[in-house]
Parts: sequence; C-alpha cells; structure tokens
Amino acid sequence: MDTNEDWAEKKEQEKNDRYSPHLGFINHLSHREKSGWKASQTNFTTDVRGSLHTNQFLPRLESLGVKNKNTREAIRNRMVQKTLSMSDMILKFFFIALNSKTDWTLQNLPTEIANKNTERFNLHLQPPRL
Repeated sequence: MDTNEDWAEKKEQEKNDRYSPHLGFINHLSHREKSGWKASQTNFTTDVRGSLHTNQFLPRLESLGVKNKNTREAIRNRMVQKTLSMSDMILKFFFIALNSKTDWTLQNLPTEIANKNTERFNLHLQPPRL
C-alpha cells in the first residue's frame, strides 16, 4: 500500500517478475519464427488510495503513443478517480457486511477466505443479530 515509501517499486518488481516468463516465451517464439515481433511490458501502478507516481505514469502513456499532454493528464486523473471510486465501493460493501447478519456475510465468502481473514485481523465472530 502507499503507506510505504517504496510501495510502487515493490509492486513494479512483482509485476515484472510475474510476467517475465510470458514475455520471454513470446519473444522466443517471435525470434524462432522470424516474425520480427518484440514484446515489452509497460506497467501502470496505482495504489488503492489513488496514489501513483506521475513521473512514471505520464511517460509510460507517452511511450504507448499518447502524445498530447492534456490527454495524458486526463487519463491520469480518470484513473485516480476510478481507483478511489472502486475503493469507496469496496469499503461500503465491507461496512454492509460488518453490520449485517454474520451468517449472511459468511455465506457469501469462500470458507478459506473467511477463516484466513478472521484469524489475520483478529476478528471474533459473534452470534447473528436477531
């Protein structure tokens, strides 16, 4: 999360590590077939609180062909807005789930997630409200 100074760098590395085998495979096949294609990866990292590194985000848009500065800024603003909107929606559902009958809440979560999160966050399930 963006509470850590290096959150973006860590997330970038995770993405690079995750997709490196795919890129290697695509480039290997391209070279073998002499297609002339070269795959590359462009990451766009935004944290759940809407943080992003503008000095990385905007040049990456430009590298994809978005040359107009105002257009890049509009895309950046829209991405932050949508990220915050999604976070708000998730928090609203979480609030509803916390304030609803426990049975209903747990039925809508896979057991492994419910058990892992109740232990992880030290949540103690209470009997359903009547």
